[in-house]
Amino acid sequence: MGILDTVLGVIKSQGANSAAPGAAVSGDHQLLESVIGLITDPQTGGVSGLVDKIAAGGLGDQVASWVSTGNNLPITAEQIQKVLGYSFVQNLAQKMGINTTDAAGSLAGLLPQVVDKLTPDGQVPADNKLLELGLAGLKGLLAK
Repeated sequence: MGILDTVLGVIKSQGANSAAPGAAVSGDHQLLESVIGLITDPQTGGVSGLVDKIAAGGLGDQVASWVSTGNNLPITAEQIQKVLGYSFVQNLAQKMGINTTDAAGSLAGLLPQVVDKLTPDGQVPADNKLLELGLAGLKGLLAK
């Protein structure tokens, strides 16, 4: 299964749990774009940079569980907001047309799954270039 299939599968499973399917697709699209943007941002440093940032924010056990092949430990909306920054979450909320708490909660639900799927062998990919190309391709697909 390719990276695009993996991330799309995560989004589809998130959308299936939503009460308002039309709104969920739009919100999920924006949420996924934000996660892709975060991972592909050169300042983040790809998946490894994001993993390091989350671990440095005091969530080493949680992020290690997402990378490992075992169960994923949850993260709260407050924790994700602290680690990624209030302005990032606030901008996401504005794009999605929801409040900051709900955006942080959605991100807290999606991010562990995305990191888990992008590290299927229990290791952070060494070559972020291939990952970035796959994520950029997914972003292009979603733009259509």
